[in-house]
Amino acid sequence: MYYICYPFGYLMKWCWELMQNYGLAIIVFTVLTKIVMLPLSIWVHKNSIKIVKIQPEVNFLKVRYFGDRERIAEEESKLHKRVKYNPLLSIIPLAIQVLLLFAVLYIIKEPLTHVLRIDNGILQQLANAINVDFQADQLAIIRAVQNGSITGMTDPEVISAMELIKTFNLDFIGIRLDAVTTQVWGWYILSPVAAALSSFLMCYAQNKANVIQAEQTKFNKYGMMILSVGLSLYLGFGTYAGVVLYWVTGNLLAIVQQFILNAAINPKKYVDYEELQRSREELKKIQSLDSGRSDKNYRANQKREKADYKRFFKIVNKHLVIWSERSGFYKYYEALINGLLAKSNIVIHYITNDPNDAIFEKAKEEPRIKPYYIGQKKLITLMMRMDADIVVMTTPDLQTQYIKRSLVRKDVEYIYVPHDMMSVHMGFRKGSLDNFDTVFCTGAHVEREVRATERVYNLPEKTLVKFGYPLAEKLEAAYEAEPKEERTVKEILIAPSWQEDNLLDSCVDTLIEKLLSDKYHLTVRPHPEYSKRYKEKLQILVEKYKDVPEERLSFELDFTANKSIYSSDLLITDWSGIAYEFAFATKKPVLFVNTKMKVENPDWEEIGETPAEIYLRPQIGHALEKGELDSKVAEAAADLIGRSAEYHDKINELKLSHLFSYGTNGSEGVKYILHRLADMQKTKK
Repeated sequence: MYYICYPFGYLMKWCWELMQNYGLAIIVFTVLTKIVMLPLSIWVHKNSIKIVKIQPEVNFLKVRYFGDRERIAEEESKLHKRVKYNPLLSIIPLAIQVLLLFAVLYIIKEPLTHVLRIDNGILQQLANAINVDFQADQLAIIRAVQNGSITGMTDPEVISAMELIKTFNLDFIGIRLDAVTTQVWGWYILSPVAAALSSFLMCYAQNKANVIQAEQTKFNKYGMMILSVGLSLYLGFGTYAGVVLYWVTGNLLAIVQQFILNAAINPKKYVDYEELQRSREELKKIQSLDSGRSDKNYRANQKREKADYKRFFKIVNKHLVIWSERSGFYKYYEALINGLLAKSNIVIHYITNDPNDAIFEKAKEEPRIKPYYIGQKKLITLMMRMDADIVVMTTPDLQTQYIKRSLVRKDVEYIYVPHDMMSVHMGFRKGSLDNFDTVFCTGAHVEREVRATERVYNLPEKTLVKFGYPLAEKLEAAYEAEPKEERTVKEILIAPSWQEDNLLDSCVDTLIEKLLSDKYHLTVRPHPEYSKRYKEKLQILVEKYKDVPEERLSFELDFTANKSIYSSDLLITDWSGIAYEFAFATKKPVLFVNTKMKVENPDWEEIGETPAEIYLRPQIGHALEKGELDSKVAEAAADLIGRSAEYHDKINELKLSHLFSYGTNGSEGVKYILHRLADMQKTKK
């Protein structure tokens, strides 16, 4: 500390000689050290802007490689090198500030050495006169000289030094700068209060204005504030008032400096705050995957998940794995599973994110179905460790979002199975199917879109299977099996999508108000994803209409049942794929409401294919603008219900031309999987 204090001591000596007041000298010294350190402060400010500027990329890395800590660290390191950012360098300013604090402490503790520059030999003589250690208690020497306790000195140099010491005034606006609160108490109790208050103000200002501190979580912001205020209190109680004066001055100057730096180098010019917010939302979304802690069965499900995870990896030579997000997704796999069980002895490993999935009951009847409950968060690591021959899933965005291809086996074949009859280049994110090996196509439109995407982006060709959409066949068969009877009260099903501006969020009240009558029974069937994401909003809607008689209005919240689809005379929807499930099963028309179109891929027009949801729309019904609902929805609904017979044959022909392999119940998919597994076995042998 001597070598650190020595140059700063000269600066303090100059300040004292200039001001002739030790308190003012400390304030001027603090200002000068801030000026001396200004280049470093500017560098820290720029570095902070740099790290916040790249934070969106960091957040998206964490989303993309969620659960893979090593890969995240590796990619983050590459990013830091690219932008020439070294996180360890941020320690330098903190280290310098700590050293400065200690330097000031030593200078105030040893002013005779560092400020007055009195020779050690003279100090030794003065210390001997009052029997103290001159290195440990120079303030005692000052007090002794100034109150006349040291007498009888004859050495001219000692006498000269004593005269100099007498001019060294440790009082500042009534405060004794060598006082320590715990030794004197009284009104010196204000010393730690001032230190804590200045620290609070500095933390508050930095939480608002400091580019990097403003982006911290509330826990980090207020945790740091509490720590800083606590340390300041401790410092204020246990050290000299002169050090507290330096601390308070430094904190207040730091606030002023922060606003000056923000004005000179405005972070808003460099940081894309909209992108930063979007990245935060994506990261928050994936971090909330295990948000079911409020579920009373949370701990039991955790134990169950842990056991199923171990059981899954204990089994070797897994040939086929199916992943389902929740119970309602079984219907997309049902025909495939039934065909595989009927035509082979294959064991199907069925992973579900839903602890209450109906698959667990089905597995009790079919021993060749092995179900596993794995939560969404744990699924991430399970998928990275996947060791099966074929993985089948209805969820797109493989590799581009949080579900990755296997890291332990590069030869796993990933098959995408459709969960609706629509197009895949507009309603899905860009690149959503690029990392699948095989795509089961509902119709020629998907085949065209995938091939066009491969050409536009120079991608390797995937295997395309003319799978069709077995669920449409099941719905149609179930509808045909329903007893038909002429009803005086017609059934209208309101079944929206879940994206922005959907019917529930934009105009469901208008629809209910205009159609609620003794002529119709209305059923509102929210999209399963809407129910999952916006439970509170849905509950408010249900509560709002609780007093409407059930024979007039009901809400269908059981998504495993399709009763409302079979029984309805008219469907009202926006851009939901349920329009085509309903129309193709019942041959009845659909009334569309032109809400904001679901566009997940803003570059979809590059593919050069018109999406099916656009060109099919006018062929199976009629569309209204939201602004037309007040005046036209009742008339349009009555008109479409009255013309149901006209639509019957037209919709049936459209169904057969739109869907592959209709009437085969997914047999093309069954044949493909069995053929591929046989080929894989031959290759292994």
